[in-house]
Amino acid sequence: MTRNTYILAIDQGTTSSRAILFDHDGLPVPTATAQVEHRQILPRAGWVEHDPMEIWENVRTVMAQVAGHADLEPALVSAIGITNQRETVVVWDKESGRPVYNAIVWQDTRTSGICARLAEGHDDAEDRFRDATGLPLSTYFAGPKIRWILEHLDSEGERGTERAEAGELLAGTIDTWLVWNLTGGSRGGPDGEPALHVTDVTNASRTMLMDLRTLEWSDELCREIGVPRAMLPQIVPSSGVVGKVAERRMFGGTPIAGILGDQQAAMFGQTCFEPGEAKNTYGTGAFLLLNTGTEPQFSENGLLTTVCYQLEGQDPVYALEGSVAVAGSLVQWLRDNLGIIDDAAETEDLATSVEDNGDCYLVPAFSGLLAPRWRSDARGALVGLTRFHTRAHLARAALEATAFQSREMAAAMVADAGEKPDSLRVDGGMVVNDFLMQFQADILGVAVVRPEVTETTALGAAFAAGLAVGEWESPETLRDLWRENHRWEPEMDDDERERLLARWDDAVERTLGWADNEP
Repeated sequence: MTRNTYILAIDQGTTSSRAILFDHDGLPVPTATAQVEHRQILPRAGWVEHDPMEIWENVRTVMAQVAGHADLEPALVSAIGITNQRETVVVWDKESGRPVYNAIVWQDTRTSGICARLAEGHDDAEDRFRDATGLPLSTYFAGPKIRWILEHLDSEGERGTERAEAGELLAGTIDTWLVWNLTGGSRGGPDGEPALHVTDVTNASRTMLMDLRTLEWSDELCREIGVPRAMLPQIVPSSGVVGKVAERRMFGGTPIAGILGDQQAAMFGQTCFEPGEAKNTYGTGAFLLLNTGTEPQFSENGLLTTVCYQLEGQDPVYALEGSVAVAGSLVQWLRDNLGIIDDAAETEDLATSVEDNGDCYLVPAFSGLLAPRWRSDARGALVGLTRFHTRAHLARAALEATAFQSREMAAAMVADAGEKPDSLRVDGGMVVNDFLMQFQADILGVAVVRPEVTETTALGAAFAAGLAVGEWESPETLRDLWRENHRWEPEMDDDERERLLARWDDAVERTLGWADNEP
């Protein structure tokens, strides 16, 4: 990459949309970063929605703010990379470009009834689609969410399924929605070409509709789950030019050259290109991925098999993944719902102000438990509470909960892979919390390593886009750009680690089955 050429990353996450400009050294340009939050719409317990039009307008806003950077000429941006919250689904009218329903977010559990129908008559229902997709039957994934929207439209007399089969309705994850709008939406491009309806292999692998080996939509899966193939996007590699931005005032003509789901983008930004390399991202949730190479490896311990990335013209690379629904959002809950902190940064001072958690454990199973337990019947619990406890103990328990959940994923990964990694690369908003990182190293028993650039999700999207347009030569070139910022070595003795893990497991067991008894 020439010295004054840049890559723009669009990072559309669960709580906000960001645009970050990266230079040829893989460093963010400090004055060319913008972020806007969007609403979390919670119609009822277990339901989580976003307004797709609000997300699109926010993306346009952050792109415009970066485009207005005083020292930047738009022509110096050689490519755009996109990364996104993965299983969140949008269905929209092809002609009008308007969503027919709010986006259903990856955390949402309303499709439990659809999943129950899909499980009927199958002895091993959870694994019914695992061989084809690498995924368990769960409300987590995108396919049943699309089916729910179609059934909702049908129930309202709006012919959802019929219109989808006729190609009048389009569906996709957030990357698909953004690319379609960036390339012209219902108006099309400046030269009359239609907007692009695409998704990359990493996002497609989270739908429960794509065959993990062929990287194509499966007719059988689409029929079983009830999603017409006509409404699904074209599947493309993670790194490769797919089209150009239509709007001239907003990086018009710039190629869109990288698309990755957020956790795969973080893997790419951490340059985990070799089998056996792993990272954990601490965002709204926590997501641990292990590179397993060019052959899919299927878990026997509750993990997902997913596409890690695919470079254009090359074989896909696969990963094992563990997913925790609630990590950073638990700190947000302490702030917004309980009001015991004003800012997330307070949790570190509170946690270190007490000697330990006082035998208090906070299990954030707000919408069930994901990997490796996969218990949709679990609900959150605060266990061991007495009058002795203060908000400092709650803050500490909240941070420790993220580390405990991550350790469960890591243990499952070691059981599947057969070996324990020497270290774990970490990223995401929570890695600025030194207490959490030290406790994570202690409870894992391995070193935790934070990179210099912690915005690895956006960086991964930039790396994928830059490779596609030749701004970086190869993945090996990207490895040279990765820099270590800090390393935490484990300090806890084995007996204390095992004691804490046993108490955590006891606390989790007390959350199971609660939803089965809901009135």
